[in-house]
Amino acid sequence: MPSLLQFRTLARLASAGIILSSAMTTALAQSGSARRAGVALRAPVAQSRPAPGPQPNRNQEHLAQWMDRHSNLTLPEQQRALENEPGFRDLPPPTQQRMRDRLTQLNNMSPEQRQRILDRTEAMERLTLPQRQQVRGAMQQLGGLPEDRRRLVARAFRDLREMPQPQRQAILDSDRFRGQFSDQERSTLSNLLAVEPYLPVRRPNDGTTYGK
Repeated sequence: MPSLLQFRTLARLASAGIILSSAMTTALAQSGSARRAGVALRAPVAQSRPAPGPQPNRNQEHLAQWMDRHSNLTLPEQQRALENEPGFRDLPPPTQQRMRDRLTQLNNMSPEQRQRILDRTEAMERLTLPQRQQVRGAMQQLGGLPEDRRRLVARAFRDLREMPQPQRQAILDSDRFRGQFSDQERSTLSNLLAVEPYLPVRRPNDGTTYGK
């Protein structure tokens, strides 16, 4: 049975993941890379309360599992199932509504886009609190850039991600790269590359992996 905390994580990660979706999904997702929306509510990236270690509690159901278990239901039926989760009605009304909205949003996505969100949610579930904070910081840096620059940085991240570490650093330190990206943008790239092992990669032949 999913815990309420898990659902809340879902709602928040879906939102944090929207930054990743809008900027990085365009570029990151091409190499494979949320406020969460549905169910596994463990503390979101933005949550400050202590979170469990990398391995989820056995009695906690993750968002991907919840969505799979309820995939045969219509959206109204999923909404009712969500509202019947233990602890849901104890949440503040705005939080309840955010979770309903995120569930609707997931249902309105294409299967591929929804799977990317679920992969990111699952990846975040498995991180320790310090790792989640590190990812959150990198994503906030990316989200703080102007949209056109954010897309360029995300595209550069996608390309650098495919390179071995020595080559990455050589490119980051090159005069050409320094001329193309500001100090802030290169710092953002460095931080994204630092959390790269925690980010899921969709590979066409072998499914989802993490990092390289």
